[in-house]
Amino acid sequence: MAVDSGMDLLSERALLMRQSLQKSQTITDNVVSILGSFDSRLSALETAMRPTQIRTHAIRKAHENIDKTLKSAEVILSQFDLLRQAETKVLKGPHEDLEGYLDAIAQLRKIIRYFSSNKSFKSSDGALNHANSLLAKAQSKLEEEFKQLLASYSKAVEPDRLFDGLPNSLRPSSDGDGGKMPHGGHHNDDAETAAYTLPILIPSRVLPLLHDLAQQMVQAGHQQQLLQIYRETRSFVLEESLKKLGVEKLSKEDVQRMQWEVLEAKIGNWIHFMRIAVKLLFAGERQVCDQIFRGFDSLSDQCFAEVTVSSVSMLLSFGDAIARSKRSPEKLFVLLDMYEIMRELHTEVETIFKGKACLEIRDSATGLTKRLAQTAQETFGDFEEAVEKDATKTAVLDGTVHPLTSYVINYVKFLFDYQTTLKQLFLEFGNGDDSNSQLAAVTMRIMQALQNNLDGKSKQYKDPALTHLFLMNNIHYMVRSVRRSEAKDLLGDDWVQRHRRIVQQHANQYKRVAWTKILQSSSAQGLTTSGGGSLEGGNSSGVSRGLLKERFKMFNMQFDELHQRQSQWTVPDTELRESLRLAVAEVLLPAYRSFLKRFGPLVESGKNPQKYIKYTAEDLERLLGELFEGKSMNEPRR
Repeated sequence: MAVDSGMDLLSERALLMRQSLQKSQTITDNVVSILGSFDSRLSALETAMRPTQIRTHAIRKAHENIDKTLKSAEVILSQFDLLRQAETKVLKGPHEDLEGYLDAIAQLRKIIRYFSSNKSFKSSDGALNHANSLLAKAQSKLEEEFKQLLASYSKAVEPDRLFDGLPNSLRPSSDGDGGKMPHGGHHNDDAETAAYTLPILIPSRVLPLLHDLAQQMVQAGHQQQLLQIYRETRSFVLEESLKKLGVEKLSKEDVQRMQWEVLEAKIGNWIHFMRIAVKLLFAGERQVCDQIFRGFDSLSDQCFAEVTVSSVSMLLSFGDAIARSKRSPEKLFVLLDMYEIMRELHTEVETIFKGKACLEIRDSATGLTKRLAQTAQETFGDFEEAVEKDATKTAVLDGTVHPLTSYVINYVKFLFDYQTTLKQLFLEFGNGDDSNSQLAAVTMRIMQALQNNLDGKSKQYKDPALTHLFLMNNIHYMVRSVRRSEAKDLLGDDWVQRHRRIVQQHANQYKRVAWTKILQSSSAQGLTTSGGGSLEGGNSSGVSRGLLKERFKMFNMQFDELHQRQSQWTVPDTELRESLRLAVAEVLLPAYRSFLKRFGPLVESGKNPQKYIKYTAEDLERLLGELFEGKSMNEPRR
């Protein structure tokens, strides 16, 4: 029973589920039917709405096109408005408002670009032509403004303004001597390191304006016009500045015709002109050029080269004329001065005249430096040869130091003031030897050439004693000068000691040649007889009084002649003069004292002894003190 009851319950539940499922299917079918009906209606509605949608889209596109057209019209109208504004500024010109004028040019370029890229607009060609015409007019006015502005602030620099930029040690004196430049350029140790103050060639407030104008001209493709304007204006100013300073353009022929004193002064001035031109004038011009053409380096270099080339040529032509003129010994030192200033300025020249455009100027400066060095080297060689071959007939009657000796020694002393420069020359033109040894060798050759020449000149004297005195004086002068100068370190102690011995040899030779004869007159040789018997006067000494008197007379005559002649001779060095007098006294006075003591009484016992015994030993000593004073013939004894 229970089972039957359970089965009935399950059957009922199954039936309920089937009925529920059937009801759900019916609902689903109904929903599907309804949705199908909606789809059909929506499809019909969409078909009905499509024409309206198409019309709405067309209206929206039309509005968008209208907006775009209006905006394009506004842009076009604004370009015309900008064109009118630019035209107003262009017609007004750049002088009053340069910045606004430059803005107008920039705006014109934008307008031209706009119309060039929007040629569909029917008035674009007319606007483009008008804008191009305005731009050309604006550029023309811009060039004129650049030219006028540059010219109005480009004035020749007065010398005083340039001198103010020099270090104090290089400024010309103004104490009543006409404002002369300081003497030639040698060994101004502070010149290279001293501070130089560049002159203001164009006011700093004007340079940015010139830069802006130049930039516009470059952008417009007017570089050549810009270059021409700048070159013509600034090159003239530089040349005038140099002329005011005193720079002249002289040829080789002009130089050759000048008196040496005049030429030497001009060379001294040229050295200072070079320093002023490079360190102040050209350096200042380079600064101006770089600021005006900032951003256009190659154009800056080209402008600077073309502006300065004529002025540089004016300066270098004088140096070249000197280097190519006829060589002479006195030119060596000015050649070395000129060589020194060119070497001093080398770094500045390389820096200021930088770039490919300035290559020719740099080469010209280097070429002059080499020519000066070469000419100096050749002049140095000429001097050595000229010393040995000097054939001047200048007579040195008193045997003193010959003018050639003092000239050569002073020359050598000056050479040692130029040691650094000469060593540089030897490095450039030598064979690789040490520059010190080369300078020493050249100096020794010059000294030997002088000695050779003096040997020849000494043979002009008829009196051999004067020959030796002359050589003694001159070689002593050489030795003393070397000992007191830097030449001693270069020539060495051996040279000094060797030549001191030569001086002593000539002193000894002089003493022997000049005084041997009178020493024989004051000796007993030849006074005694061979038999030793009684002679004239009955004296027992074996000496003839007559012969003795003749001997005293001979001594007096010889001494008078020697004194008269040798008191006219000169030994200019005080120490050497006293030494030579002492050497003569040391041989003459003892011999005379002995002779006088031995034979004087024989003469004094006879008639008129003072006629024969003219001098005492003290008289001789006093008179020997008058030797070598260079007295004139008629000058009385003391």
